Amino acid sequence: MKQKFPIHRQVIRVIFLIVLAMSGLFGISLSATAPEFPAEAGGVGFAECPDSPNCVSTQTSSAEHRMDPIPWQASVEQAKELIKETVANEFPRVQLVAETPSYLRYEFTSLIFRFVDDVEFLIDAKSKMIHFRSASRVGHSDLGANKRRMIRFLSAFQNQQEPTSSGSRADADD
Repeated sequence: MKQKFPIHRQVIRVIFLIVLAMSGLFGISLSATAPEFPAEAGGVGFAECPDSPNCVSTQTSSAEHRMDPIPWQASVEQAKELIKETVANEFPRVQLVAETPSYLRYEFTSLIFRFVDDVEFLIDAKSKMIHFRSASRVGHSDLGANKRRMIRFLSAFQNQQEPTSSGSRADADD
């Protein structure tokens, strides 16, 4: 009987520490404020990715954060609508928070800790390219979540562009 009491006490301590850590992470996610978005304010591009590995962008000077922009041949309006469709069909817990004629900004929220990542799209009519930036608001590492998200987006976006035998776009459910 004497042994059960110390073990019981240790279990309670571990549970308490886990709950404390989780509430701290949840509090951090709630306190994170949105950074400034130059493209949203009419600027010509995105903010530079920070030194931390939790950001990818088509407009960064950093090789470790860089991804290629998406070539696009149709109108800006068509590109924007296809971006909206792709995001809506592919991702849960996402909200469109800013929109201009050639720009979209979304907030993606993680399931458990409610961390917010900002994803921006900028459609460049002159170069016929769609630029994007995906970055975490808090923390140092996202364990590759932003890069995986954009790879998933690119795959789904390209699948929606591919014509079927009848000439319409392929279903997003593939």
